[in-house]
Amino acid sequence: FPVTIVGYGDGVMDFLSIDNLEWEGDIITNPPYKYAQDFIEKSLQIIPIGNKVAMFLKVQFLEGKGRKNMFLLHPPKTIYISSSRLLCAKNGEFQKMKDGGGSAVAYAWYVWEKGFKGITQLKWIN
Repeated sequence: FPVTIVGYGDGVMDFLSIDNLEWEGDIITNPPYKYAQDFIEKSLQIIPIGNKVAMFLKVQFLEGKGRKNMFLLHPPKTIYISSSRLLCAKNGEFQKMKDGGGSAVAYAWYVWEKGFKGITQLKWIN
């Protein structure tokens, strides 16, 4: 999936297929939902111990047998759940989203710290 990596190289790259990529910073993104687990696993693979990965995802990302093992192996340090529904619009087309009735989706920020092995904390925002 082509993405622009800010601060790394030039242009657009396929983040999921880049081999031998190392990143010294933290990673913050809203990945395509279909590839979210792949983005999380790749991000945790390429950052150093102690760095963080923050992903903006649906609350329902917590469910699913396919993701359970990932959560057991790599528990998020904190999940910040939005206490209200947030309006998210593809390509920033918020008016089109509002005209279509808005969104009934609950979102959260999932934050991993590479190397963390404790119990995930749930916190609420807004």
